[in-house]
Amino acid sequence: MIDVALNFVVSELNTYLLARTGETFGAAQLVSPVNDTGRWAIPDDAVGVALINVDEERTMKVQVPEITYVNGRQVLLEPRLQINLDVLFAAQFKLYPQSLKFLSRVLTFFQAHPKFTSTDWPALDPAIETLVPELRALGFEQLNQLWAYIGGKYLPSVVYRMRLVTLQDLEPRSVGQPITTIQATLAGR
Repeated sequence: MIDVALNFVVSELNTYLLARTGETFGAAQLVSPVNDTGRWAIPDDAVGVALINVDEERTMKVQVPEITYVNGRQVLLEPRLQINLDVLFAAQFKLYPQSLKFLSRVLTFFQAHPKFTSTDWPALDPAIETLVPELRALGFEQLNQLWAYIGGKYLPSVVYRMRLVTLQDLEPRSVGQPITTIQATLAGR
């Protein structure tokens, strides 16, 4: 589901960039920011999109298993895992002003689209339900640590937290017997 969420964001960002520029120059690509030697792996004249961290959304954590019915059988599924994705958007352009221009376009894209829901965005997988991008403000020290962690030299970049990607293993924990009869009791008897 992580790949589905990030591919959706990249696709919608590219649609936005194409509408604003009229060309494919500067397209976003889902790519590792650096290669094994520490050189940028983001192609020239592109916006690189990379997953840099995953953490669990604990404030909305469900503790009890989910009960559903499949083919007349009661199925018990483990609680959904809701995660947040920290995603780096790095502009790698030959001309520095172009990097700043495309980084600004990334920011305006998320400013214009503060929330993605599967009902409003048919391309978003219905299993994701809601995807909320939040700009992460990194200080100089955190930015330095981030690029050292990645193993590359700094590029103009921003980090967004994509909230509430849901993961659900559909293999049931247990399966109950099929429902064959329903007995109704009258109150007061």
